[in-house]
Amino acid sequence: MEFIGYYWREARLPVLTGAAFALIFAVSFFLYRLPLMAVAYPAMLCAALGAGVLVWDVVRKHRRWRELQRLRTLDAAEIRLPEPESAAEAGCQAVIRALCEDSARRDSEAAARFRDTVEYYTVWAHQIKTPITAMNLALENEDTPLARRLRAGLLQIGQYVGMVLTYLRLDAESTDYVFREQGLDDIVSASLARFAPEFLDRRLTLDYSPSGTRVVTDEKWLSFAFEQVLSNALKYTREGGIRVYTEPPRTLCVTDTGIGIDPADLPRVFEKGYTGCNGRRDTRATGIGLYLTRRVCERLGVGITIESTPGKSTTVRMDLDQYNLKAE
Repeated sequence: MEFIGYYWREARLPVLTGAAFALIFAVSFFLYRLPLMAVAYPAMLCAALGAGVLVWDVVRKHRRWRELQRLRTLDAAEIRLPEPESAAEAGCQAVIRALCEDSARRDSEAAARFRDTVEYYTVWAHQIKTPITAMNLALENEDTPLARRLRAGLLQIGQYVGMVLTYLRLDAESTDYVFREQGLDDIVSASLARFAPEFLDRRLTLDYSPSGTRVVTDEKWLSFAFEQVLSNALKYTREGGIRVYTEPPRTLCVTDTGIGIDPADLPRVFEKGYTGCNGRRDTRATGIGLYLTRRVCERLGVGITIESTPGKSTTVRMDLDQYNLKAE
């Protein structure tokens, strides 16, 4: 129906013009009292011939229409426009080619800027890790409340650096994902050890029992996702503690005794920049952590869900059995 509408707008002028000519001849013959069949017969012959030409033209242009519709499904680089059939069509194709060239130029410039940005922040991240490492080494033999708070702060700085790099690399053309079979306990234990000073300083309990579960995943990226979940749990847990456990067959769970999440916020907690009611009370919230966690989990083939009871607890589940990945 869409094609018929476009075709009629194109063909109505010659069709109506032909009909008007036939009517003018008929009226003229009538006024001069000439036999109307003298104009009716040629008019019918012309109408029959015109109908045939019209059908042929409809079939031809409909075939061309379908070809243009097919081109809409292709990438811009694969499109080859057909030869123009009119001056107007040639002008439109010239405009399309100019727009495609401009779009390609802009995409190339944007890709170059993105590469420069990633390279700059990669260098920046390595540079900033040097003083972080130096400060951690200086605090290594200190076990005072101040030292624990300083180590917790340094851990947060390291997390923010990691978030920057993750944010930039998520949509990069190349990634450094390496999927191997490894023990889930090794990944979890290493992450928990990094957060140990904060647990001690805030007097929060940690309940974790190794499960012996083995998974196929990328250690670095899964650690990032797990640590974001753990960091969120610590941020909103004032007292009590955090329990880390595994549900069969391979679901990593983190349950806290924190302030919980409002039911109205739950459907949107993974949205970019969404902070919800808790975020409005805590000005440190950026709405980026869980967004990055979800994106990383999608890349790893890990399902992630959250359930929460306001004022009591929140549980995050990371389903590592969602997809049957193979080690590289």
